Amino acid sequence: MNLMLPDSGLLFWMTVIFAIVFFILAKFGFPVITGMVEKRTRRIDEALKSAREAEESLAGLAKEQEEMMERARAEHARILQDAAAERDRLIAGAQMQAAEQAGKLLEEARERIREEKEAALRDVRREVARISLEIAGEVVKKELASEEGQNEFLGKMLEEIPRLQS
Repeated sequence: MNLMLPDSGLLFWMTVIFAIVFFILAKFGFPVITGMVEKRTRRIDEALKSAREAEESLAGLAKEQEEMMERARAEHARILQDAAAERDRLIAGAQMQAAEQAGKLLEEARERIREEKEAALRDVRREVARISLEIAGEVVKKELASEEGQNEFLGKMLEEIPRLQS
């Protein structure tokens, strides 16, 4: 027996066994293997498709998130602007009200000063009139103390009567 050259009977039976094994594998093994390969290919394709969809969805979510952030920034800016406008309006109102109150207080103070000034002038006039009357009384007493002074005073009064009537 030569190891390099097998017998023809051995070759025949090896070919028959190979054909039977090949037939069994072709009939039962290869369809199962190809089915599993196709199933795995479908799963991989579906996983890739799901990954693409998830990536697109994430991109959409990122875009939506950016839009929401932009809207939030715009809303924040608008709220700050509204708050600043309201603050300015309140300050202007408070300044106007303070100016009005200051004007009223100033006017009231001026009125009080004017009234007190008039009251003081009235008091001064009364006091001057009182002092003048006292002085005039003393002068008249002194002048009327003598008979000659009384006659002179009556003469002056008689001269004044026609002028006072006209």
